[in-house]
Amino acid sequence: MDKKIQDAQEKFEALLCSQLERVQRMKAQKDFIDYKALDKLIIGVCGGDGIGPVITGEARRVLEYLLHEQVQAGKVEFRTIDGLTIENRAAQQKAIPDDVLEELKSCHVILKGPTTTPRAGDPWPNIESANVAMRKELDLFCNMRPVKVPEEGIDWTFFRENTEGSYAVGSQGVQVDDELAIDFVVTTTEGTERIARLAYDYARRNHKDRVSIVTKANVVKTTDGKFLKLCQEIGKQYPEITTDDWYIDILTAKLIDQKRRRDFRVFVLPNLYGDIITDEAAEFQGGVGTAGSANIGKRYAMFEAIHGSAPRMVAEGRAQYADPCSMLRASVLLLSHIGEQTAAERLERALDICMYEEKKLKITGRDTGCTCKQFGDYVMQTIERL
Repeated sequence: MDKKIQDAQEKFEALLCSQLERVQRMKAQKDFIDYKALDKLIIGVCGGDGIGPVITGEARRVLEYLLHEQVQAGKVEFRTIDGLTIENRAAQQKAIPDDVLEELKSCHVILKGPTTTPRAGDPWPNIESANVAMRKELDLFCNMRPVKVPEEGIDWTFFRENTEGSYAVGSQGVQVDDELAIDFVVTTTEGTERIARLAYDYARRNHKDRVSIVTKANVVKTTDGKFLKLCQEIGKQYPEITTDDWYIDILTAKLIDQKRRRDFRVFVLPNLYGDIITDEAAEFQGGVGTAGSANIGKRYAMFEAIHGSAPRMVAEGRAQYADPCSMLRASVLLLSHIGEQTAAERLERALDICMYEEKKLKITGRDTGCTCKQFGDYVMQTIERL
């Protein structure tokens, strides 16, 4: 056998073994954590890098304002977690340094700022995305992203599978030789069924009448085909909800169809498609700077913006003008997830007023607009008026 083929086979065998072990770990997991049963809920605040510390710090300030009574009563603790900067990660050659990971695991929920992921040509080593690593280490299998634009009839919630698909072993592909490189897509029964059930449970609880399954199962027949079939089987357990399925390419087109896009409610989709389509969807709401996301597992949950770390803003001395709305939207999801629904609704309503209705302050990313802190003050003043 050709040596290069044998090497590729050995690497593929190791990947298969690691994924089969992951399946067993998933099956062994217990039910979701009950936050209300905790003596103290620990919220880790991890600023990341670039503009991350600025916008994450502002979101923390607003959360501390909303949860002041719980903090005073010792029921909630905010814990600062440093060390997830690109400089520290590169120095230790790890997506998440070991000491940082241990600190993250000591928390129940995490508010996380953007982090830099090295690309070809960057001055950093080829380390894995901190986001991808965190989702795998904490088994944050569900990425939930809401997009709402009432005047356009848009009320969408995306449930993106977060730990499998094209990203599961995205940094572990095989360079067979100079002419051939191969990456892998991973779909498991356990991983698909749990994301599908979360999507349908959410639809039922929130009186959403449609769940749309998104794949490319007509071409990617094995993995996407499995995802589609398993989601359809889960859907049969929710007879009051209409299930339909779409190929990712035509769905991308239909989201800009002003008539058809009003029909969509809840989406469930594999990792890569979810990453792409939620960025498109966020543009309807005002761009990725306005959108937050939840990364949910049974034991941990992490809440973040869906945009990058904007190192250019820092280099140009404009970090203080960064838009905190993405992190504030993520904070709404955090509050709702830990059972603070009233606080979540107050913050969401205040953001709608500040971003879309009154718009007394404008964020431009430069000194032509307000600073991050000024906008945070505006949001808290608006909450006071509600």
